[in-house]
Amino acid sequence: MWMNRLPEAALYLVLGIGAGVENVFPAIPADTFVALGGFLAGAGELSARWVFLATWLSNVGGALLVFRLSHNHGPAFFERGLGRHLVRPHQMRRMGIFYERWGTSAIFLSRFLPGVRAVVPVFAGATHQPWSRVALPIATASALWYGGLVQIGLLAGRNLDRLGSIVDRLNTTVGVVAGLVGLLVVRWWYRTRHDHDE
Repeated sequence: MWMNRLPEAALYLVLGIGAGVENVFPAIPADTFVALGGFLAGAGELSARWVFLATWLSNVGGALLVFRLSHNHGPAFFERGLGRHLVRPHQMRRMGIFYERWGTSAIFLSRFLPGVRAVVPVFAGATHQPWSRVALPIATASALWYGGLVQIGLLAGRNLDRLGSIVDRLNTTVGVVAGLVGLLVVRWWYRTRHDHDE
């Protein structure tokens, strides 16, 4: 593996960048880099603590940067830019109401769902949610999730034969939940696309 030839500090940097990229390209899940880092720690090549810090800080920092950019530029993008073809003004207002009522819980839960977690800060920013209601659930849920993934990777690195079954079960469960949430969001988007404002 090419990563084995990198110095330790460079490995932490690669893992951190890999975990942060998800915020811009949701198809590249941070979970892969977090679990890989835990695996390398379990194999004795890295420190689990530094793997966690590198991936957690990078991913949370990236999510909050996306939130801030969307807070500043999102409304204009969704009103006049290409975004107006994705979400109509009445849909954006409904999202704002949803975030005001359920925002903290929804943001917290979204951090456990690959793909979904990358989109949520965009709309939280575009609907001008307060920084504290976004940063705290993102940081807390990500700490729990990535801490768990590092531990799974750590165990797998020490117990390689069990890795396949653990990862398969985890990916299947998370994939099903993310798929269901995605279907619900698409259904909501389609049903409200041509609604008139109440």
